Amino acid sequence: MAAAEAGGTGLTDLPGELLELILCCGVLSAADIGRVSCTCRRLREACQARGKVWRERFRLRWPSLLKYYSQTDNVNWLKEYKARHNAGLETQRIVASFSKRFFSEHVPCDGFSDIETLGCPGHFFEDELMSILNMEGRKCLTWKYYAKKILYFLRQQNILKNLKAYLERPGDQLSFLEGAVLIDQYCNPLSDICLTSVQAQVDDITDKVRKALRTRNPRHPSLAPKAGEVLIVPDVEFQRQVLDAVNCVLYEQLKYKGNEMDYYNSLNSYIHQVLIRRTGIPISLSVLYLTIARQLGVRLEPVNFPSHFLLRWCQGKEGSTDIFDYMYIDAFGKGKQLTVKECEYLIGHHVTEEFYGVVTSKEVLQRMVGNLLNLGKRESTDQSYQLLRDSLDLYLAMYPDNVQHLMLQARLYFHLGIWPEKVLDILQHVQVLDPSQHGAVGYLVQHTLEHIERRKEEVGPEVKHRSDEKHKDICFSIGLVMKHKRYGYNCVIYGWDPTCMMGQEWIRNMNVHSLPHGPHQPFYNVLVEDGSCRYAAQENLEYNLEPNEIPHPDIGRYFSEFTGTHYLANAELEIRYPEDLELTCAAVQKIYSTVKE
Repeated sequence: MAAAEAGGTGLTDLPGELLELILCCGVLSAADIGRVSCTCRRLREACQARGKVWRERFRLRWPSLLKYYSQTDNVNWLKEYKARHNAGLETQRIVASFSKRFFSEHVPCDGFSDIETLGCPGHFFEDELMSILNMEGRKCLTWKYYAKKILYFLRQQNILKNLKAYLERPGDQLSFLEGAVLIDQYCNPLSDICLTSVQAQVDDITDKVRKALRTRNPRHPSLAPKAGEVLIVPDVEFQRQVLDAVNCVLYEQLKYKGNEMDYYNSLNSYIHQVLIRRTGIPISLSVLYLTIARQLGVRLEPVNFPSHFLLRWCQGKEGSTDIFDYMYIDAFGKGKQLTVKECEYLIGHHVTEEFYGVVTSKEVLQRMVGNLLNLGKRESTDQSYQLLRDSLDLYLAMYPDNVQHLMLQARLYFHLGIWPEKVLDILQHVQVLDPSQHGAVGYLVQHTLEHIERRKEEVGPEVKHRSDEKHKDICFSIGLVMKHKRYGYNCVIYGWDPTCMMGQEWIRNMNVHSLPHGPHQPFYNVLVEDGSCRYAAQENLEYNLEPNEIPHPDIGRYFSEFTGTHYLANAELEIRYPEDLELTCAAVQKIYSTVKE
């Protein structure tokens, strides 16, 4: 203002566009903008709530959120800015509270209830969770751990709603590709997977097939579809030309193939991974093949053939019920066209005609989820059984009254010691559906109620002091990165006992008595780099002289930071081992000073 009084040009004398440009620069904070708008009418008008300045401030702070707004919307950007800022503070409060509330147990099924009742848009909450997950460096591990769990839950709930809406649509409106994407999204909720992106990649392959088709037959009807018209190629010879072009592009040019070497890898079932890795199992490759063929006017149909999913291609009258009027396409086998007899050779035994029939989109999804269920049962290193839990959720979303899978879900939660209240709800539902299950139901109900009572009796965490005489033989401390002398794996200590606290059966199975000190020595709870949790004898562990981060999914449950040499226990773990932090720092200093010498 002084410059204006002296005859110079002040900020308020500048043209409106130049003034907006200055106020939109990234140097000014939101607080600066707020203070500027209070100085005079001209600047208040320049910083109006629905104007460009606050929109730019919002964009600079949260660029990924602009996709939720239309260019034509008359948005109160100041109000949106405040709402997103407050949502961020509330998100941080909730994430910070999770460690204290759920350190000793799995997050219960009602643990997310305060999230579901938040008074802010869900995408604001998700955006703040992503900001936490994307924090750089090796700090805030506990925040990241619980932010990931919350985001996992929220996205799965939304995907489940989308899946149920998908299943309610008429059968002729169900896209096989969309169903495959929904399954993929539910099992990988933290990955950036969307139908639009997957469809674009499939469209790109389809365009390549059109180019290959054009070189073979420039007048092929698939090359000139009319706008808005559902393309159908009626002539079998024209259809054959399409399928030959699909095989050429998919298997010869792009090198797609069935994954015979690693058949039971769950990545083979996820359509976005099939497109990235260009390999899969029969059903995932069949969905891709069928989608491409249908976009080019060839109506292939899915066949739920035992042990090997196939597609069928009609050679006779459309809708024929004669299985010999079809050729059967093996997308896993580079698009090979098989007769009925060759299909039987493929699996090594005869099957009845019903197995050659066409199946619905829901039945295709059922088989895809069934494959994931079987893989989930096979998982050995994933002690949380996440794949099995996710695939059970999907199956029961499609068939909510399936007693076999409801009982499997109840047993799984019971085995993991999680969600006892939900176990009781499931068992009550099973009892109504099938009273003959009363024996198994009664057993699980009794033991679940005992678990709930034991949990009520828990008085608080057990605190272990290294200074206690009974702990005098403990050599290592919480947070040290160790190496197993026998098996060579890297790990980090998150708990210890003065002697082996496992039962006699475990001690016998693990052959602990063969160790020089047997079970009468300290044992350590360790998180291993392969994702497992183990209980290791002291004599089998040694300091890791070249420590690296341990890529374990539960690392943030126990530790807040990796310093480059060791992990720092979070507040909840430190309560349980209050004297370990100082000992860990002293041990690290001694170890690495010796290494340098």
